Amino acid sequence: MMFGPALKYLVVASCLLFAWSIRPARADPAFQAFLQSLWPQAQALGISHATFDAATRGLEPDLSLPDLVLPGRPPAPERQAEFVQTPADYLKEPVIAGLAAQGKKLYDQYRPTLAAIEREFGVDPTIVLAIFGRETDYGRARDSRSAVRVLATQAYLGKRKDKFRDEFLAVLKMLDEGKVRLADMKSSWAGAMGLTQLLPSDYLKYAVDFDGDGRADIWNSVPDALASAAKQLVGEGWQRGVRWAYEVHPPADVDCSIGVPAVTRPIGEWLKRGFVPAYGRTISAAERAETASLVQPAGLYGPSFLATPNYFAIKEYNYSDLYVLFVGHLADRMLDPRPFETPWGHVAQLPTAALDRMQRILTARGYYHDKIDGKAGMLTRAALGEYQKRNGLKLDCWPTADLLAHMAANK
Repeated sequence: MMFGPALKYLVVASCLLFAWSIRPARADPAFQAFLQSLWPQAQALGISHATFDAATRGLEPDLSLPDLVLPGRPPAPERQAEFVQTPADYLKEPVIAGLAAQGKKLYDQYRPTLAAIEREFGVDPTIVLAIFGRETDYGRARDSRSAVRVLATQAYLGKRKDKFRDEFLAVLKMLDEGKVRLADMKSSWAGAMGLTQLLPSDYLKYAVDFDGDGRADIWNSVPDALASAAKQLVGEGWQRGVRWAYEVHPPADVDCSIGVPAVTRPIGEWLKRGFVPAYGRTISAAERAETASLVQPAGLYGPSFLATPNYFAIKEYNYSDLYVLFVGHLADRMLDPRPFETPWGHVAQLPTAALDRMQRILTARGYYHDKIDGKAGMLTRAALGEYQKRNGLKLDCWPTADLLAHMAANK
């Protein structure tokens, strides 16, 4: 078939336009300058220039990531489910039940491996399986982003630049030590990697070659990933033979403002003060001697828990009470089909901006002494309880629009 001159010109022009549209964008000079500014720190960590150059050459920031601070754009709202959903939304019964059923199958499938992990690290098998289930749906949810690009972008434009700069350097250290190939190093939007989602710094400290093939492959080896999660929990304070928490029914006059990690009592003392184990659970003498803190994730509108040090070890894996409850409850459900005995109340979660304002008011008036992050964590809920007590309001330790309006109107 022959083309006329006009048609030939159109075809050539179209091809050139297509070629231009798919050619790589030119490197962002400011981003490249930022990356090069990190070379002295990388060199101080023993990272070779060849590794640094291979990882950063032609690298572009990924502007599709959440949690970035972009010039000229308003801050994006918080997207992490643990901090924007209510307990009832986050801990949906059908989700827990489905994951528990699959977890029980994996418990049976990997029983010898899990038993060996428990012997070595002292972490309950169901806990590491629950982390596996919560983080990546037992490996069915696979990361596709480049960990190097994600961490470099977050270090350059993220809300927590210092943290991600350190993680970027850690991922370069992994590459330099031959832990994994650059092409295989995939992560979440926040740089967490593998079946159980370890950050690079945690990988360097805790990754385990548990299947004996000579490499700690948390991306593809279930034994390696589960053992690495167990070792990390131990590093965060996990205690062998201790439960993560106990669901309890509080006394009618419970003071929810004491629900902070600093207030600890032996479990036996909590029971003497009127806290009753859910489902009539028998608490042994050894368990009564363990120390625990009160946790009420929905204030007075949901289950209450006596949280052991292992609760807070899990919380170091993901700093959210809802995450710990999901993991701990999912672990329990693999061997016990019963849900929480107290149902979650239908409370609303305030927007991040409103919680931020609430924290600032509480800080200015001396009730709150932690970071301003727009999240209704334990310390924020306790501070709200103190405010409610001192102002003669209903004590429930839950942030609402009406409570914020009261705080704003009573300066």
